Amino acid sequence: MTVAYFLLPLEELGPERPGVSWTIFALALLSIALLLLFQVRDVLTDRPGTRPGVAIPLLMCTSVLIFAGAYHALGREPGQFHGLDTRVDALYFTIVTLATVGYGDITPRGQSARVVAILQIVYTFVFLTAAGTALSRWLRTRLTGPGREGETDGGHRSGRPRPHD
Repeated sequence: MTVAYFLLPLEELGPERPGVSWTIFALALLSIALLLLFQVRDVLTDRPGTRPGVAIPLLMCTSVLIFAGAYHALGREPGQFHGLDTRVDALYFTIVTLATVGYGDITPRGQSARVVAILQIVYTFVFLTAAGTALSRWLRTRLTGPGREGETDGGHRSGRPRPHD
């Protein structure tokens, strides 16, 4: 997926085609958000035949690359970013924002860049956190076995006594 990010013709997007750029960004992000929600639902309902261990990480990575593509396109517009000149810069800024590190070497200056950064932060809180939690739950259930999640050394779920026969 990262190779595709570096090979896609992102230069066709940006200030020369703002309508197309925003539409592609919105549709891509909405699609990935819906797919993540379906995966979260499948984990929470224990839907048989689902593969969240594959789908959720791929969708999370795709989300990161969509934001990086948006930042790269915005970075070509004068006044939107300081320090964002390349695709690597855009990917780096996306990861730094996702990790809430904020080194300050790349800063959104324009209103559009700030809106996308805010959107990424909210998207991370809502969708990526829910997806990460669902994936963690799914993995924990698979590793501990069905019915054993939350057991303690006493052989019963923590905080609740076992019913006696």
